[in-house]
Amino acid sequence: MTAAALRQTDLHSLPAPPSVAVAVQEAGRRVGSSADWHFAPAAAALEGSAIREILKVTEQAAVLSFAGGLPNPAAFPVEALRASTARVLADDASGALQYGPTEGYGPLRELVAARLSAAGQPTTPAEVLITTGSQQALDLIGKAFLVPGGALLARNPTYLGALQAFALQTPRVIDLDAWIDTGIRRAPQLGGGLAFCYLTPNFANPDGATMSTDVRRALLARLDDAGMPLVEDDPYGELWSDAPPPPACRALAPQRTLYLGSFSKVLAPGLRVGYVAGPRLAIELLTRLKQAADLHTPSLNQRIIAALIEDGTLDRQLPVVRAIYQRQRNALLAAMDRHLSRFATWEATKGGMFVWVTLRPDSGLEAKSLFECALARQVAFVPGAPFYFAAPDPRTLRLAFSTLPAACMDEGMARLSAACEDALARGVCS
Repeated sequence: MTAAALRQTDLHSLPAPPSVAVAVQEAGRRVGSSADWHFAPAAAALEGSAIREILKVTEQAAVLSFAGGLPNPAAFPVEALRASTARVLADDASGALQYGPTEGYGPLRELVAARLSAAGQPTTPAEVLITTGSQQALDLIGKAFLVPGGALLARNPTYLGALQAFALQTPRVIDLDAWIDTGIRRAPQLGGGLAFCYLTPNFANPDGATMSTDVRRALLARLDDAGMPLVEDDPYGELWSDAPPPPACRALAPQRTLYLGSFSKVLAPGLRVGYVAGPRLAIELLTRLKQAADLHTPSLNQRIIAALIEDGTLDRQLPVVRAIYQRQRNALLAAMDRHLSRFATWEATKGGMFVWVTLRPDSGLEAKSLFECALARQVAFVPGAPFYFAAPDPRTLRLAFSTLPAACMDEGMARLSAACEDALARGVCS
């Protein structure tokens, strides 16, 4: 069963997949145990990330990979991190290496609140929870709001990691655009109620789209009529290339919105520090859930980031990161114009890390078969299907421009164009 099909299925009705059952039997034999292992149905039915599986086969040095949406190591402020770590350990090693409060390191919460307030989201430290990456915030929000059989709204396609984080609660995911088209009068008929709307409004993963201010206001009005909160996931908002994105949804509707931010894309993902900001009632519940999950986010890492904000490193870093990604985006788009326009169409993203591509209907190509031909040409991308929770478009694919040097973009698109020719010649099209 594909990940997309799995997300359309009531997980309570699923048996453990054969692969899981076999793995459990083999594990039992290895430890010499005769006891049966019985996993919770929803947990046993979980599939791994299709993207991470793809990345395993694109790790060869010769492969030009547009698959992984990873931050560019050239953007990591290594020397500043080294100096900040030494300073933190010199000033307060016992605090940095000790357990800490679940809510997060107090000075970091204050700094996050101040930065959000300066960006048009008035925030107090009590309205901020520091998380182990914003991915943890998604997991906690799923536990806090979703019930089995309930429903949530999301764009289709959407961020695969969010769907994975919510999967244990076995929700039914409703297409946001379809819900808007049918109107809020349909909401009571959805069974179990609508828990929340999940949205990545800036330079979204996977399609790179940014929602305009007018559309944000209209959506918030609809959500207000439906009495539904918004989960605003914004890991890419600082990575604008041409101009800053519109005001955050939380700036427009603070009492209705939980806002997720991350230091992974602007400093380093290995630090695993993110945050969620919102009404205190919701933050307090998420804090209690986090206590049960990991007690607290690493104290040392939080202090390092606080030091990088206080000494101005983060503010100096942001233009550096933007320039790197703008240069790589421009190089990719130019290469696509030269090599790929016969086979595909796309929208030029205004920031972030991704370009969403749709193979032309008259080309006869589809992404899954093209992927195999692309690997033979030593170039890789992510087929679009895993990002859909319903009705995947087999002609879509995602190109990430964050890690490859700008000088490699032309060769990469030349290889992908040759792969398209190969797929047509071999008759492995749709």
